[in-house]
Amino acid sequence: MTRKTENPSNKINKCPRDWAIRNTYFHNMKKILADSAPKAIGPYSHAWQSGNLIFCSGQTPLNPVTMVIEGATVTEQTTLVLNNLETVLKSAGCDRTHILKTSVFLKNFADFERMNKAYEAFFGEHKPARTTVEVSRLPKEALVEIECVAAVQK
Repeated sequence: MTRKTENPSNKINKCPRDWAIRNTYFHNMKKILADSAPKAIGPYSHAWQSGNLIFCSGQTPLNPVTMVIEGATVTEQTTLVLNNLETVLKSAGCDRTHILKTSVFLKNFADFERMNKAYEAFFGEHKPARTTVEVSRLPKEALVEIECVAAVQK
């Protein structure tokens, strides 16, 4: 049985397929900054667009003007978080109906039902894919943080 080996010299000066794919996505990346959303409280961007996908950083229930957490309940905080996310999405040319997937981080999973009611009221008939997890702590002692991936029309 003879083994066919590829001559490494054939690959010289050729662009590997993976590099070409990465190059396509990285050259089409665009940072999304939303002036009306709460300012980032760390070294991150509101969102990045790559192709027609928008990757939004997690939002907490910060008031965009005062930069203070608002809402005493998880219901109030969830509504503010989702509104903050939509503010970011609008800066990218889309809205809640473009969200494909959310990741919800709850400080206490006992708040799931209340978060879920506010989430459902916000999205209505649009039901993005979702993951919900409990975490030990969130920035500025928030009760909920939500991030999302959305698709923008080209």
